[in-house]
Amino acid sequence: MTITFAQLEQAKAILSKQIVDTPTIEAPRLAQLTNVKKLYLKLDLYQYTGSFKDRGTLNKLANLTPEQAKNGVIAMSAGNHAQGLAYHAKRMSIPTTIVMPQATPFNKIERTRNLGARVLLHGTSLDVAADYARQVAKKENLTFVHPYDDPLIIAGQGTLGLELLDKVKDLDIVVVPVGGGGLIAGVALAVKTLNPAIEVIGVQTKSYPAVYNAFYQTTGSSQGSTIAEGIAVPSPGGHTLPLIKELVKDVLLVEENMLERAIELLVIQQKIVSEGAGAAGLAGILAYPQIFAGKNVATTICGGNIDPRLLSQILMRGMLRDGRLVTLRVEIQDQPGVLAKVAGLIGEHGGNIIEIHHQRMFSDLPVKSADVDVVIETRNAGHIQQIRNALNEGGFPTRRLSSRSDDSDTESEDVRKK
Repeated sequence: MTITFAQLEQAKAILSKQIVDTPTIEAPRLAQLTNVKKLYLKLDLYQYTGSFKDRGTLNKLANLTPEQAKNGVIAMSAGNHAQGLAYHAKRMSIPTTIVMPQATPFNKIERTRNLGARVLLHGTSLDVAADYARQVAKKENLTFVHPYDDPLIIAGQGTLGLELLDKVKDLDIVVVPVGGGGLIAGVALAVKTLNPAIEVIGVQTKSYPAVYNAFYQTTGSSQGSTIAEGIAVPSPGGHTLPLIKELVKDVLLVEENMLERAIELLVIQQKIVSEGAGAAGLAGILAYPQIFAGKNVATTICGGNIDPRLLSQILMRGMLRDGRLVTLRVEIQDQPGVLAKVAGLIGEHGGNIIEIHHQRMFSDLPVKSADVDVVIETRNAGHIQQIRNALNEGGFPTRRLSSRSDDSDTESEDVRKK
């Protein structure tokens, strides 16, 4: 089935006043960091359920026949698609069933149930859950709502592109996170129809390069852990892929460290809390500065449903990378007053001690010695070295313990600069 620009316009009319017309803001500080001329952020994490999925799911529900709406809908999802579908189906009094893998975090299950959906737990993966959802759909005469491979879903997601170009005209590139391709297919159709000169570029996590593989006819496995679980999709859609191949200029792959950096920069520079998938567009700009330098660029922050504990870890790891937090292992004589001298030297040189732990049981330590692990808040990498020098000169041999190795003095300069 061909997806047309007219379908995007129809979707926009349906969605009008039923979803949030989310803001598009300019981000000059991020533009300066990435050498982009102008950088715009389309903040679709401000939808009712925290992601762009409100668009496609509402468009799909609004196009059901009266009989389909009465019987209900079903989907497989462990996150944003489930919540978008459940939220709008409840508003429209449409019965909803969501099939989730058995290992889905409890908070996601409860959040979906609280939105009015019946939740069925089945299988160990989304693929297995999808097969089961289709079986239930056939048995109970429910309409299956695919998270991305559906023309009505694609058209709904494409309204994001219409809104973006309503707000910003002077664009060279639009960068879009890619999972199965529903968002980028719809956005690319909107953008290239309204202004063919604008390039559309997709960004995938390197752990799940399904669209990248299809785009460039390469092979690569989709597996492993990623903080961008919203785009951790093992295969592209049959409806999405033709549009991507026709309209998208490039698909980029990003490592996990760039996804972390993008989340961190959004919090620090823009006070925006994004999930991993939502920050993938910015991660692509960070990872491939040569493509975007000097250009007017827009990307969508398309989801904000990140686990608070994960966010905390990412921010702490960012402090470690930037030299604002460090763990030093200090060798001391295990005697009264020695620890006070160590603390005094750190304090004299502007370090703020967060935690301190004695290590006395290492077999290679003399029995009257101890290692002290000190977590210190610092200003930057140069400040860390200043504190280390003071401790070493004071007679306390010191090593840094902020990475997998025992001594991480040689951080990646590329990561720090980005």
